[in-house]
Amino acid sequence: MSSDTPKHCVIIAEVAQAHDGSLGMAHAFIDAAARAGADAVKFQTHLAAAESSPAEPWRVKFSYQDATRFDYWKRMEFTEPQWLGLKEHAADKGLQFLSSPFSIEAVELLTRVGVSAWKVASGEFNNTPMLERMLDTRLPVLLSTGMSRLSEIDAAVGRIRPRTRSLTVMQCTSEYPCPPERVGLNMLQVFRRRFGCGVGLSDHSGTVYPGLAAATLGIDALEVHVTLSREMFGPDVKASITTAELRQLSDGIRFIERMRTSPVAKDDMAAELAPIRSMFSKSVAARRALEAGRILCGDDLTLRKPGTGISADQLPALIGHRVRRDIGAGEFLREDDVELLEVAGA
Repeated sequence: MSSDTPKHCVIIAEVAQAHDGSLGMAHAFIDAAARAGADAVKFQTHLAAAESSPAEPWRVKFSYQDATRFDYWKRMEFTEPQWLGLKEHAADKGLQFLSSPFSIEAVELLTRVGVSAWKVASGEFNNTPMLERMLDTRLPVLLSTGMSRLSEIDAAVGRIRPRTRSLTVMQCTSEYPCPPERVGLNMLQVFRRRFGCGVGLSDHSGTVYPGLAAATLGIDALEVHVTLSREMFGPDVKASITTAELRQLSDGIRFIERMRTSPVAKDDMAAELAPIRSMFSKSVAARRALEAGRILCGDDLTLRKPGTGISADQLPALIGHRVRRDIGAGEFLREDDVELLEVAGA
């Protein structure tokens, strides 16, 4: 999922917990992501007993039905056959299937189900046993950096690079929503120079703007949280874009990629546009009726479309010269209509 000279940014629709524990809603997100032009759909695989405890605090206390964060994770669980159904649905829609694991048990489950790559969440950066199990699979890795120092990223890249065929380091700021001054687009080039691998953006701004801006810098991957509507329930809605906005974002990124990979030779382009250039340019015309023999002055001439006659930039050169024939008001002048006279002092 990476390249040193990217021509196609992998657009990842991050569903996370937006399905709120509903399998049907999870499948609806797959259909919506495919219609919106995403390349991949991503979930999160939480197994409460393997990753959490009743002591885990709420990041945002939002649930009306879960007494603890542990209860919430429990309600978010799908069975292995259900995960397999989601993966097969994604494949049917032409999407890569991704899900972030949060325990070794989740890694094992997703290995059996089959994922296109591993997304290492910001909070799992130092989960060495889980990371080692991921690397055993040799799958591509998307490394989120939302809460990490550069020294920690250096260490993680050093551990991951020898054991994966593809690494993409994702700039991320773990704020929901993330304000523009905290997006950190400058880190994309820092990561590319520092690590010599693919780079991407995991965006929590809730807008299309960071993704479009990052696309102009040639990122390899873009992850954005998605929601079916801003009226949906859940803590991530305000940091998400709608699937309708995802369609705009996808189209915009593909447009940007075509621009970036299509350099223009200005002279060649001008030659191709010559047939329509005359439609927009102007030619020299008589402002009033001119008699043969008249010495032209500035008030005698004007400029009018189309540009099929004497070019507008030649008008000054006609002043002070003699008209060879009668020319009607508004008539375009031809090259042989003007007798060029010797100009005194020339």
